[in-house]
Amino acid sequence: MSTNRIATVSVDGQSMFGVITDEGFIALSDDFPQWHTLRNVVHDGALNELIQAAKGRSVTHRSGSFNWEIPIPDPGKIICVGVNFPDRNAEYKDGVEAPPNMSLFIRFPSSFVGHESPLVRPPESEQLDYEGEIALIIGKGGRRIPQADALDHIAALTMCNEGTIRDWVRHAKFNVTQGKNWDRSGAMGPWLVPFIKHDQILDVALEARVNGEVRQTDSTGRMLFPVARQIEYISTFTTLVPGDIIVSGTPTGAGARFDPPRFLPDPVR
Repeated sequence: MSTNRIATVSVDGQSMFGVITDEGFIALSDDFPQWHTLRNVVHDGALNELIQAAKGRSVTHRSGSFNWEIPIPDPGKIICVGVNFPDRNAEYKDGVEAPPNMSLFIRFPSSFVGHESPLVRPPESEQLDYEGEIALIIGKGGRRIPQADALDHIAALTMCNEGTIRDWVRHAKFNVTQGKNWDRSGAMGPWLVPFIKHDQILDVALEARVNGEVRQTDSTGRMLFPVARQIEYISTFTTLVPGDIIVSGTPTGAGARFDPPRFLPDPVR
């Protein structure tokens, strides 16, 4: 029974953290009152302590009896990397080669929902798009972190649908903030997987599906700006702290790039 999946869930409106098994969820919040959320667990470098505590225990909540929440519900920062795959750069059809430095933008925690919760397409737009990405959870803080040490600063990995309201990313000349931060427009989770071996992240396959249809597929090995470079670059201008999240970029195949575009048919909320 695998118990290396750590999650935040809610039951009857009460949020709790614990470990996911094939049968369900093992609640551990009450056993560790010193930690309010998984951000505190990450800060203390104690993800493995949760895994050890779950061994030999029965599930407290069967699958289907709880709601998934964002694994780190209160991150200090969510920093997203844009245009980070070669084919993704070519999608812009502007004749410009990949730049020497990465494009970045910020997302607010309220713009994400947990696994299996519906995204919200606002009445102001019909262009709710999807972007499958791998997200890095920072476990050890730092400033001006060299690439050689960067992977030591990762505590865990999770998945992200970095949903975008496409027409709102073009409302201004120099930024995409408006289109990237609509409430409940993206999703994160379902769980954290502790980052143990550095080679975990060097060639991870990434695939995104819409209603079972594969729309995006690529590998971290093809990133224009690899994970270690992302941490080095971002930590140059801001101090990374435990619980920060870096969303590392999406492959080609988002809905806006089809002709005609294929946006998500989510109901307006």
